[in-house]
Formats: sequence, structure tokens, C-alpha cells
Amino acid sequence: MTSSPESVDCVVIGAGVVGLALARAMARKGREVLILEAEEAFGSITSARNSEVIHAGIYYPHGSLKERLCIEGRDKIYAFCHAYGVTYKRTTKVVFAADDSEVAGLKKLQAHAADSGVYMTYLQASEAKKLEPNLVCAAALLSPLTGIIDSHGFMLAILGDAEAHGAVIAYNSPVVSGEAADDGVIIHAGGPAPMSLKAKTVINCAGLSAQNISRSIRGVGAPSIPPQHYAKGNYFYLSGKAPFSRLIYPLPGAHSLGLHYTLDLAGQGRFGPDVEWVEKINYDVNEARGPSFYAAIRKYWPDLPDDALRPGYSGIRPKIQAKGEPTRDFMIQTEHETGVKGYAALYGIESPGLTSSLAIADYVAERL
Repeated sequence: MTSSPESVDCVVIGAGVVGLALARAMARKGREVLILEAEEAFGSITSARNSEVIHAGIYYPHGSLKERLCIEGRDKIYAFCHAYGVTYKRTTKVVFAADDSEVAGLKKLQAHAADSGVYMTYLQASEAKKLEPNLVCAAALLSPLTGIIDSHGFMLAILGDAEAHGAVIAYNSPVVSGEAADDGVIIHAGGPAPMSLKAKTVINCAGLSAQNISRSIRGVGAPSIPPQHYAKGNYFYLSGKAPFSRLIYPLPGAHSLGLHYTLDLAGQGRFGPDVEWVEKINYDVNEARGPSFYAAIRKYWPDLPDDALRPGYSGIRPKIQAKGEPTRDFMIQTEHETGVKGYAALYGIESPGLTSSLAIADYVAERL
């Protein structure tokens, strides 16, 4: 590494969708931005392993960052896609009650969403059947604001605009350590071209690596760093003709939105994610989980053929709560919480992180 660090204005650690959005937001404010990405490409970890759904903002606790930034982000993402030519489709979504015992919960969800300014249409079972003939349910809600997006194209457009405003990205540059300085943060990056940088502002958007990076920076208060837990979500692809034209979601549980049906922009249907708490990061999809998928899906699509599912892909949610604990909000810290002048860190940015990305970026940029 170099003996004396090179001075830079702003370093963003991590080129997932949130890191790219933050780099863009800072660059558009006139800041000189360098993005450090450990991998050889942007958005190749968590941002590449999700459902690519634009969420309407119907589930999250009132007053939470997830509620506020999902709703703001939803509107920003649709506007961005329109302005920058990113492919998306407003598919709409059906959230259903599997039986009569869930109808009250469905109505409660409708009222909760309406209190957030997100309105859904209540459907009797017969009305839901007209929209989606293969769906078996007791009642449903139709969400008109839900959609799907080409997440890679979205990130490419964000990076392109960031670079147009002067941002630079360095791939294969994992942050290995750092320390607080009087007027900023010193960051040491490894890889084929190791470097030491002294930055006025450092924003840790490293996702699954965010806690480890904060621990490696001397001066960051240990109590400010939350625990990290890995919740793996597996997806299975569907062979054959797509059974639904919209996204299909069960009534959500305490820790998951349920084993739902989504489709990509090419029309490929898939089911997932489930929740598999793991100790280590591993993206293999275990075929042995197939029977649980069949059982869950057949509760609302009884005609699912045998051998119609094949292992697809998986992602890891960067949880800051353990299994069985209440779901926690996005954790966004500035120097007041981290204890290091110029150092901000983002933790627990899971769903609806993709939808919220542009709003998260603006929120953090304003606080900085």
C-alpha cells in the first residue's frame, strides 16, 4: 500500500443498487465520488439475487424508514425508468387470503396500506377468479402500483448518470481496513491495485459486508455496529406455461411476504423466496426444499403439475435481527452514530431496498 494516502472527497463502499444510487446522488450534488467495489462487476451480490419487484409500500410499519422510503422510492423509480429508458412493467399484484380465517387480516392490510396513502381494491373470491382463473382463494386485494424491473439495466443507468457527473468506480478493490482521521477517514483497499485513501466522507453501503468493514475501521464505536444474520431466500423456476398474469402474494407472515409468484420481463415464472436461516453465505439451491414449495404453492394453485419446479437461484438477506425476533427497520447511521467524523454506514438494507434505493440515496445525501 502507498505510504501516504491519496486525498479524495467522497468514497462510497459497495456498488450494489443502493451504493450506486448514493454515488449518483452525491455526484449530482457536486461531490467528487469514488466507488470501491470488491467484486469485478457492479450489483453482482444481493442486488442481482432478488425478485426484481417494484413494491407499492403496503406492508411496512407506519413511521418507519421502510414505509417512507419505499413509497418515495417507488415513485422515483418509475420516473427514473421513464426518463432513462429502463425496462419495467407495471404488472399489478394480487395479495390473497387463502381461506376465511385470513380475510380479517386481509382487510386489516388494506386499511393499513390506505393509512399510508396506498390504495388497493378488495376482491371477493369470484372477482379474483375472473382476474386470475388459476388462483384459489377466499378473497384478495389488487395492488395497482406494483411492478417489475430490469434491475441490471436500472443499475447500469444509475452508474452511467453517476459517471456523467464525475463519479469513478474501482472494481476488485475490497476495503480491508481504515482509521479515523482528524478531518475524515482513511481507507485501505486491497486487490490487484492496493490503495490508501483519505476521504472527507465515506459511506459504507457494503450490504452483507457492511458490519465487517465497520469493525475494520479503527474509531468506529463497536456498540454502533448491529449484529448480522443471514436469511437465505431460495427461488424455483416454473416449467411450462405461466399460470398467472400478475404477481401473486399470500397474506404476509411475521418474517416473510410468503412464498409468492413473480415473473420476469421475459415472462418466466418463478416461486420464492422462502426463508432459510444460515450461518454462512452460500448460494446453492437445495433440491430437497422442493417438496415444501409444492405444498405451499398448491394451497393457492392446486393444479401445479408434478415435476414442474426446478431449482433457480438464491439470495441472502442482510438481516439485523435474529430468527424469531421482530423485523427491524433500515438502519442508516451518520457520524453522530458511528462516532467517526465523515463516516456513514447503512445496515439491514433488505427488501424493499431495490424499490427504495433512489429515496435512500436522497435521504442519506441530505443528512450528510
